Amino acid sequence: MYRLPWISLIEMRSGCCRLVRQSRYFGGSTWLLYENRCSGGKLCTFYSTCTRPFPSYSPKKPTIKDSELVQYISGTIKQRQTEPLRHILKPVESNIRSDHFIWVLMKIKNDCQLVLDFYEWACIFREPSLEVQSIIIHLSVASENIKTAHHLLYEFWSKPNLDINYSFSSFVERLIYTYKDWGLDPRVFYLFFEVLVEVGFSTEAHAFFEKMLNYGLVIPVDSCNLLLFSLSSHSDKKKITVKVFQEFLEAGVNWDTGSYNIIIHIFCQLGKFREAHNLLLQMELRGHMPDVVSYSAVIHGYCDAGELEKALRLVNEMRVKGLVPNAFTYNSIILLMCKLGKVSDAERVLREMISLRIPPDAAVYTTVIDGFYKSGRIAAAIKLFEEMQRAKVIPDLIAYTAVICGLCRFGNLLEADKLFHKMISRGLSPDAITYTALIDGYCKAGKLKEAFLWHNQMVEQGLTPNVVTYTALADGLCKQGEVENANELLHEMSAKGLELNLWTYNVLINGLCKAGNISQAMKLLEDMEVGDLHPDTITYTTIMDAYCKSGEITMAHELLKRMLEKGLVPTIVTFNVLMNGFCVSGMLEDGERLLRWMLEKGIMPNSATYNSLMKQHSIRSDMRVTTKLYKEMCAHNLMPDSNTYNILIKGHSKARNLKEAWYLYREMVAKGYDLSLSSYTTFIKGLLKRKKYVEANEVFNEMRRKGFAVDQDIASYFLDKSFDEGDLGYALELCDEVIEKVVIDDMKEESNR
Repeated sequence: MYRLPWISLIEMRSGCCRLVRQSRYFGGSTWLLYENRCSGGKLCTFYSTCTRPFPSYSPKKPTIKDSELVQYISGTIKQRQTEPLRHILKPVESNIRSDHFIWVLMKIKNDCQLVLDFYEWACIFREPSLEVQSIIIHLSVASENIKTAHHLLYEFWSKPNLDINYSFSSFVERLIYTYKDWGLDPRVFYLFFEVLVEVGFSTEAHAFFEKMLNYGLVIPVDSCNLLLFSLSSHSDKKKITVKVFQEFLEAGVNWDTGSYNIIIHIFCQLGKFREAHNLLLQMELRGHMPDVVSYSAVIHGYCDAGELEKALRLVNEMRVKGLVPNAFTYNSIILLMCKLGKVSDAERVLREMISLRIPPDAAVYTTVIDGFYKSGRIAAAIKLFEEMQRAKVIPDLIAYTAVICGLCRFGNLLEADKLFHKMISRGLSPDAITYTALIDGYCKAGKLKEAFLWHNQMVEQGLTPNVVTYTALADGLCKQGEVENANELLHEMSAKGLELNLWTYNVLINGLCKAGNISQAMKLLEDMEVGDLHPDTITYTTIMDAYCKSGEITMAHELLKRMLEKGLVPTIVTFNVLMNGFCVSGMLEDGERLLRWMLEKGIMPNSATYNSLMKQHSIRSDMRVTTKLYKEMCAHNLMPDSNTYNILIKGHSKARNLKEAWYLYREMVAKGYDLSLSSYTTFIKGLLKRKKYVEANEVFNEMRRKGFAVDQDIASYFLDKSFDEGDLGYALELCDEVIEKVVIDDMKEESNR
């Protein structure tokens, strides 16, 4: 049993307790924190300075008549065997008062079961006083009947309509008053603290903690952790939780790793990642080694903030300390990598998880699969989806929907349809997002009839089409010139309470522009300008692009002025649209002036900006200026893309600069880019004219491996050459390719008729 955590100065001098900390807290007093082993072997924490002793218990003295009644009751219940108390005490039940209960308890306190039976009998007549309840709780704890003590406390403090202000002060007073003579076990106070937390009285629990400090008693860390956890579960009490943590630390609570993890998690939720990281470091200084949960919380926080490098440094720090990242750690890293477009890195982390036998769940697989699709790696996404199923990780609705969205995005509608039906056969019900992905995919493929069939099926399943669904359908109608039908669809959408948003208008305007209906697109723009939805840079840039492609550069320029007057900032896409418009219209000087202006204003062009100018100069066979622009582009640290290489190789081939073209071709292949069919054809013909047969043969075979149709003139040359050299197998293979191309072309012409 615990003894009173009050040790005299003589005991302190004798060395039976250890000084832990000296600190200033509560009113500026100096507190000396000691630890002492109680008789039960458990660690008891207490303050020795400026504390008060627990009061002595001094109940009312019984009269002779009262003593006789008490003696009768105590003797009777001690001697009973199996007969219920309500039978043997019936003769005296009308004479018993609250004081009699206490006097009887003094006689029987060493028999816990008898105490509880008597208390149960007493409750039949009247609600026991707070003093009686406190005594029963003390006696229960002292006899190791913790469950009963907890039940009694919880039963009282969970009462409906409890006057908490009155009850709290009164109950605490009685609990302290009866402590010294009825139990001397501090677990009573720990238990009371825990019950206050359980029933949601965190303010009172905090006040009780401070009250106990006055008597030199510190509530143990396990009990205090309940308060931390309870507070942290409320979104509006995060800051209070941190304050309690700091106050209790100063008061002497030796927080453990779990405590620190709660506060680290809160800091991360509040966006205070530096504070969370600092607390991680302080844990070790205070003698608590951070665990996987500690590190994972900070890593997850950094990942939420997009700080990949900091997160990865912490992962390395974990490993140095012998800690193995868990699934939560890896999930956070993988999710951020996919968000940043680092899908290959995310896949490597996934492989590391699997190698460490940490099985990824459906969410992790889905994240990487979705990342593959967004980066255009369809084959890799499908392969991982199949691997996920082989690993017996059952794809959920989100996983199936991610794959279906990816397939639709890249026009693989047949596979998307198969997967949809496979998902249904697995017992999964598609949601609005799944159907919308299919509808959008069929609309983009120009298959409006099928798109509306999916829409009808969606409605039949009891799902409500959302703004994205209607926008996809309207966009498909606009692109096919069915503007009136698109308007009717949008009216239907409005009638269902769905509001057109900026994205909807932008998609519609883009559809109208693609269909060549610029006047209708301008009308929508004007409707937006006078309405609540204000056009953004994308809106104006889309219509400017349509004007440029139709050769109406003046109108595009006017629209740019209008956009600037609205205070909107052009993006690099806006400038590239204008640049392309100038170049296509033959206004190269205006295009070059725009490039110079951009550089002067600190607006960095990209490869597309330079490609527009380079393409037009190359068409004019001015490879000197084309090369100059290419070198300028590289000087600005802009990486050439596939279009850049196609423009340069095709231009140099036409100009018979085969040495430059060959050098660029080797560089392009090393970077993983491909030539277009026309560029391959022009390049090979240029090499043949220069009698560079070996190089021409290499490029020709590469072209065939890429699956491009073989040009008849080039095929004829290599056929003749193979016959001359006696390579009949190669010649027959080329013949098959040429014949196949002729047959397919004839079939296409026939279908067009």
